[in-house]
Amino acid sequence: MTRKNHYVVGGEYADTSFTAIASGKSKERHGPFDEKEAYDFWRGITGRTVDNALMRFTIEAETDAELAVWYVVGGEFSDAGFTRMAEGRPLEIYGPYIRKDAMDHWRAITGRTVDNALARYTVEHQGEMDLRRLAGG
Repeated sequence: MTRKNHYVVGGEYADTSFTAIASGKSKERHGPFDEKEAYDFWRGITGRTVDNALMRFTIEAETDAELAVWYVVGGEFSDAGFTRMAEGRPLEIYGPYIRKDAMDHWRAITGRTVDNALARYTVEHQGEMDLRRLAGG
């Protein structure tokens, strides 16, 4: 069984319906934590913000669907600006993985390419992955 990550999310809301973050504020996301660590962090942050009735934090666990949407992306770039792939080199995409497996693959591939200053790899979440940006297009 895969261990699910937990996150403490929230912040200062516009009103006590707790549906929209207050103007000029951004939603906070702390973690990942295991379940106990998330509860401990939640207890600490709610204790520090107890005097503000518009502050609210909850604990959210990754769903099974969220677990397997991580990719390792990169390759050899044309220069140290890392904006274009090297001539004849494709953008490499490995995955999908759960986050831990993506990190393990990233460590392995960056270990093999450590001597190449133009090789760069990142771990990307599927929902935030922009292949044009990553390939310099």
